[in-house]
Amino acid sequence: MRTTGNTIFMTGGTSGIGLGLARKFRDLGNTVIISGRRQDLLDRIAAEDGIEGIPLDVADPDSIAAAFETVTGKHPDLNVVVTMAGIMRAEDLHDPAHLATSEETIGINLLGTIRTITAFTPYLLKQSDAAIVTVSSGLAFVPLVATPTYSATKAAVHSYTQSLRIQLADTGLQVIELVPPAVQTNLMGHEPDPEWMPLDEYLDESVNLFQTQPDADEILVNRVRFLRDAERENRYDEVIRILNLVG
Repeated sequence: MRTTGNTIFMTGGTSGIGLGLARKFRDLGNTVIISGRRQDLLDRIAAEDGIEGIPLDVADPDSIAAAFETVTGKHPDLNVVVTMAGIMRAEDLHDPAHLATSEETIGINLLGTIRTITAFTPYLLKQSDAAIVTVSSGLAFVPLVATPTYSATKAAVHSYTQSLRIQLADTGLQVIELVPPAVQTNLMGHEPDPEWMPLDEYLDESVNLFQTQPDADEILVNRVRFLRDAERENRYDEVIRILNLVG
């Protein structure tokens, strides 16, 4: 994927990694459009950062269809879509009430990703230098048991991305998977752990990888390899114990 001269649409992008990447890509000479469920937040970002925002709820298929029409209508040169929108919630699997959280997480993280890709892929196939960037997690490879459905959806996004890449291999549409580690954001709705990767550090390393590895299938900062490579390096049992403080 080239890192300048693109028109990039990002689901999500009003905070954390999404907003940070939007700013980085804008500064590299790309047109960036973000989305989110809160119009007031989109308006504030537009005023403060000059980044265009459109309302979108990825759990709603009609909202995705409307966003597609809006983005492609205003930006016919759109050539990159980043499926950043996601939520991360703790669940107690002893309590059947967790099912509501599980269903919401699947609707946003997995179905939202699939529906967005389905809506935009035919359009991107007609564009030059086009790319789809999915967002999984190091937890796709070793789960955090406190957030079981989040981990499961990210594993599913990883698998779906691999299938998408192979099915589109005979086209010019590049498929890239962004695989973050634990990063200091408000994704879980509370103060981040100081041991997590600082957001600015993650953004700098990730953008550098986009720039220096334009043909990469996965964008992997060094910190995520502890999780990403655990199974292939025969460390899985050890890593899952360390990650979840068991045994």
